[in-house]
Amino acid sequence: MKVLVTLLCMLFMAGCQSADPLSAKHDPKSQWWELAFTEPYYMKVWVEDSAVEDINGKVFQHTGGGTAAGGEPESGKESARGWHAVGSAAKAVVGADLPKRIYVRWQSIVEPQTYHVWVDVPEQARQLMVSSTNQRCSETPEQEARYTASIYLGLAPGGVVQVWVRDLCHRPVKVARAQAEIEPLGPSQGKNEGRYAYPVSEKAKRYIEKYSIPYGSW
Repeated sequence: MKVLVTLLCMLFMAGCQSADPLSAKHDPKSQWWELAFTEPYYMKVWVEDSAVEDINGKVFQHTGGGTAAGGEPESGKESARGWHAVGSAAKAVVGADLPKRIYVRWQSIVEPQTYHVWVDVPEQARQLMVSSTNQRCSETPEQEARYTASIYLGLAPGGVVQVWVRDLCHRPVKVARAQAEIEPLGPSQGKNEGRYAYPVSEKAKRYIEKYSIPYGSW
């Protein structure tokens, strides 16, 4: 009798799951999540290094670097204030469980200055990362859930770091903010004679001459 009741319960639960139009149980998904970097318009950065500590305490080194997603729009208007997008060109953190904290060291080209920080990832972010790949958006139930969970670090002059993840409807959700410290060894940790990755672009120079760097807007 107990076996029969157990089987009936299992069939009932399976039926409920299959009838759920938002279930993404059978949607394709990656086993890894992705890390990406973004920057305010005109405020170019170069990511020297990054690392991740996952919820199991395991640390993954060199999880991404290089340029960040941004742009230099030709609108002629003040556009560097605030954040306009959360970027792309994410890199999978292979082998890592959900993130507990993330390290990043980067060059703020327009200042110029070099910063480093460990950013704590809140539980809310991890929950959104899981739900974004395991449940479909109620606004578009016919579309598959996100294939990969992602986390985005926005890097701004003054050492400001903003953190976003995408929800199950692909919308960016701000989950954290941090203040980085100045890297005392400078760019490339003093191994490149103080040189930065590249010079400030002519467009950025003209923009900053007209509007300046909008500290405090990020």
